[in-house]
Amino acid sequence: MESIFGEDRCQELRDINVVNLIVSIFIVVGMLISYLPQHFRIISRGTSEGISPYFILLGTTSATSAFANILLLPQSRQDVACCAKIETFHCVAGLLGIAQLGVQWICFTFIFVLFLVFFRYNPAQDPDNEELIEDGNQPSWQTALVVASLTLLHGLVVIVVTGVLSTTAKEHLGTWANLLGVMAALLAAVQYIPQIYTTYHLKHVGSLSIPMMCIQTPGGYLFAASLAARLGLAGWSSWGIFLLTATMQGILLTMAIYYEIQARKHTTDNTLRTSPPSHLHANGFDDDTPGRYTNHPEHYAQTPDQLQTILDRQDSDAAAETTPLLKPGGIGDPHRNFDTNRG
Repeated sequence: MESIFGEDRCQELRDINVVNLIVSIFIVVGMLISYLPQHFRIISRGTSEGISPYFILLGTTSATSAFANILLLPQSRQDVACCAKIETFHCVAGLLGIAQLGVQWICFTFIFVLFLVFFRYNPAQDPDNEELIEDGNQPSWQTALVVASLTLLHGLVVIVVTGVLSTTAKEHLGTWANLLGVMAALLAAVQYIPQIYTTYHLKHVGSLSIPMMCIQTPGGYLFAASLAARLGLAGWSSWGIFLLTATMQGILLTMAIYYEIQARKHTTDNTLRTSPPSHLHANGFDDDTPGRYTNHPEHYAQTPDQLQTILDRQDSDAAAETTPLLKPGGIGDPHRNFDTNRG
């Protein structure tokens, strides 16, 4: 009976749904691209400040559980087994659902690595960030060490338990897969809570990437729909994770955009307040610009070269003047006869 079901599944993989295939490829590529802004932002800033260590812990363990969950689902195991019987193209197309979670796990694990590499346990190491120096509630290096230890321990437990069940009790792999799915869903449900709190507390995004969230929030809903179409209601423990995380991420994205707008507005206001006032006159000049016939050009020059430039400009303007009365020393047209006794 199991072999019959297996053959039916292999035949389903041969009958490729073109629309579902295109959407799955788009999601895999889009998911990879969506994480790049976050990787780049941490590296370019040289710090992971603003990212909650508990967000990293929950996100990495959730991604690990979700990836292990889809690998162990009976349908996924059938898909992998069918690869020995069907063409390579059909095999790759059938495993795109697994690839989606695999890419997510790899990308988030890299964020975990970057978080540790660029972790600033001493605020003085970031002198350009005054808020970081003034805030004494920044996570300590002990917190980062605990996060790293728990993340690695979780991954080791998943690998060991999966290996033991795969060799001694395969009939329990389905139960273990569902347990991992529930674990992933619970971790994902609370994953964004510490990050939302951290962002609200700091009132700025720090090293958190807004472009990443702009891509992932709508992509999360599309991803959940794609998995639901592939796995059906039986795979609720897989696609339900992304439906929940997309909603939580949308809340965080809204907060991040709001604080970024406020920060830009604050910067603009400070620039306007610190800019020197401009005293423009009707002729378009201000108090610091010499006019054409300034009597004391030396008051506007800092160096002899600047004084000579002003004098040269005045001579040039005087030579081109069409109203002689305005020439330096001029009292009108020198060729005009002002004799009033003429008849």
